[in-house]
Amino acid sequence: MIRSEILKDIALILRDQLVVCNIGIPSQELHAIDDQPTNFYMLGTMGLASSIGLGLALAQDKTVISIDGDGSVLTNLGTLPTIGNNCPNNFILMIIDNGSYGSTGDQPTYTGKKTDLAAMARAAGCDNVVEVQDVDTGEALQAAIDGKRGTVMVVKCDSGNAKMPVITMDPVVIKDRFMKAVKAS
Repeated sequence: MIRSEILKDIALILRDQLVVCNIGIPSQELHAIDDQPTNFYMLGTMGLASSIGLGLALAQDKTVISIDGDGSVLTNLGTLPTIGNNCPNNFILMIIDNGSYGSTGDQPTYTGKKTDLAAMARAAGCDNVVEVQDVDTGEALQAAIDGKRGTVMVVKCDSGNAKMPVITMDPVVIKDRFMKAVKAS
């Protein structure tokens, strides 16, 4: 499976959660698959979906899922010890590890070689790290939500992007509707 197939598979699970989605093509894919006001689409700031999601989870009680990529997490490794030392029970970091920088042309990341993000998360102090294959994402995500325990999920999948339209919604509109959804939840 590629990332867009995973997002299609978990769209109904995500619908009742607050979601912060990684920049570029992942946000475009989620937007095209199932746009929701509870989805915050990152249109810039590579590597910060996990940090923004953590902050949101610390600020309120509803479950927050940050959908991040291996390339983005690798650009902001400081987020893993911050999560490891401050992870609330309502936060799930789902790293979709396709071994590539998908939004910039599928250049390989080091997770396709020797770098192990699950081991890095454990070493950074993350207590509940789950490694899953793409086809098991929905079941693992639902278990993490139901378990009400801070979780880092590393989802291994194939590299590749679906052709999706660019998000034409103004970033201020994305922010404002997301903030209203957070307040309403």
